[in-house]
Amino acid sequence: MPSAKTKAKRSAERRSSQPRKPPGDGWKTRRAGGVEILVAESLAAIPWLAHGFSTRPGGDSHLGGERVLNLGFTDWDARDRVTQNRGKLRGALGAEEMPLVALRQIHSDVAHVFFAAPAEPPQGDAVISGEPGLLLTVQTADCVPILLVDRKRKVVAAVHAGWRGTLARIATKALGRMRLEFGTRPEDVTAALGPAIGRCCYEVGPEVAQAFASQFAAASDWFDGPFEQLALGEEPNPLPWLTMMPPGHQPPPERVRLDLRAANRWQLEDAGVAPGNTAVSTLCTACRTDLLFSYRREGPGTGRLMAAIGIRARAH
Repeated sequence: MPSAKTKAKRSAERRSSQPRKPPGDGWKTRRAGGVEILVAESLAAIPWLAHGFSTRPGGDSHLGGERVLNLGFTDWDARDRVTQNRGKLRGALGAEEMPLVALRQIHSDVAHVFFAAPAEPPQGDAVISGEPGLLLTVQTADCVPILLVDRKRKVVAAVHAGWRGTLARIATKALGRMRLEFGTRPEDVTAALGPAIGRCCYEVGPEVAQAFASQFAAASDWFDGPFEQLALGEEPNPLPWLTMMPPGHQPPPERVRLDLRAANRWQLEDAGVAPGNTAVSTLCTACRTDLLFSYRREGPGTGRLMAAIGIRARAH
């Protein structure tokens, strides 16, 4: 039987042999300093903005026989390597002089506004600023990274949206906080939803289906599978005793697949962001482990991606 090290090496070889596909309409890749980032063309057209979504290859971390750009302080990686990787990301963004603002993410609806870099990362899942020179970030490995830009008032936000944050409307609450603190109007906002696990791979159980059905009238559009049945809590077999099986032999419970990006896009547009002002990446983290990290596909020992956005002190 192959050793764990051999399996990891073979997995890395399979990933490296997969053909690189373009990131999709409205997106492009940029290579700098040995790493590759994804950028939304709609945001790249704003001269005073720095932004990007990291990818897996390159960096100073080692995972399964490959060099990776891990940007999270994980148990398996050395802190100094992660710090070096974060420096490479800032370099690729042309944001070397911008201090990086991060959060201790907790799958919440908590949004913070900063006018200076905090001494310690606070708990929350969205960070907002109108201050030039700060690089706002969120980390993901399947959840949806969302970047928001108020083009008129020069305000930016980075949002982390897993299913719990999506259910709690973290993206629209961040937008609401931008309106409260800076007078942002949704029609002035451009949004970019980066790589995340797709509806092709993101299976969830009846409790998630029921929670979304109770909160959103449009929820059925975001699920594949027996959503209505699970959302209503219906028993699929009205006479279960006819097919009763011995304990331990029952089939697994019915599952559905959730499209987190569609749910967050709907929420932003429902809040007033114009459909034409939202760019959505089609890259699935679970399908593309050659390019991205996926907690669902690889487990807790994988790396972390980072989405970053900031207002340049001087336009390039």
